[in-house]
Amino acid sequence: MSAFIEKQRAAGFAVELTCRTLGTSPSAFYQRATGVLSTRAQEDAVLLEQIRAVYRANYEAYGSLRVWKALRRQGVQVGRGRVERLMAADGLIGAKRRGRAWKTTVADPAGSGRPDLVNRQFTATRPDALWIADFTYLKSWEGVGFFSFVLDVYSRRVVGWQLAGHMRTDLVLDALKMALGTRRHGADLQLIHHSDRGSQYTSFDFTQALLDNDVLGSLGSTGDAYDNAMAESFVDSFKTELIRDRVWQTRTQLELAVVEWVGWYNHDRLHSAIGHIPPVEFETLYAIRSGSPLSH
Repeated sequence: MSAFIEKQRAAGFAVELTCRTLGTSPSAFYQRATGVLSTRAQEDAVLLEQIRAVYRANYEAYGSLRVWKALRRQGVQVGRGRVERLMAADGLIGAKRRGRAWKTTVADPAGSGRPDLVNRQFTATRPDALWIADFTYLKSWEGVGFFSFVLDVYSRRVVGWQLAGHMRTDLVLDALKMALGTRRHGADLQLIHHSDRGSQYTSFDFTQALLDNDVLGSLGSTGDAYDNAMAESFVDSFKTELIRDRVWQTRTQLELAVVEWVGWYNHDRLHSAIGHIPPVEFETLYAIRSGSPLSH
């Protein structure tokens, strides 16, 4: 094609006219003819390196929208379509959601009479109004472990978590204690803790911890996944972004990876539900507006 365009140019036809007729780019012709990248191509090369850096820094989980949002937060003024085009050409795609996780809940029949104070309405107007909790399994060459978490519904921030090699009550109780130790500011504002009806959450020790700290306990009414849908969604993100196809040799390596991921999730990950900003930043904006400092 380049030879044909060159022949037409020698015959007096403008390169731009010939390229438009053939449906090709004049800049591509000049690049092939001179070996020099066009200004646009040079800018694309620089932008692609910035895109790759954002992609790698965020667990290779971001699609074009979040990469574009992250670039703009860094001061890179670029159109979303351009980011999408360069990512597609480079084979960069966001992490795809996984299937349903292994069921870890063992329902406690005695918990069937406990109230559901949430009724699938996972909304909050301030931090520390509604927490949701759950746990999921993890694998390493040393065996299966379990990750328990407490999530603040307002900001999507992980406020408490624990790793253990068992599913006993201590697993979820330690996550609750971590959240209570860093977030509570007395009983002047009511806090609800919501979970499924797993026996760990209906145990005497867990129930007593809620009572001792003046926290209202709430359990999903039917045991359906939708009764704790936000927790299910968080587990899906966790498995998709961190676990995916990665394998750890030891539980220690896995624990360090979880620590790093939780830090990234709270301080850096862009959440669409809160305006594509990180949870910590969202809480900081709340504190500025309300004049109410938060624990960290």
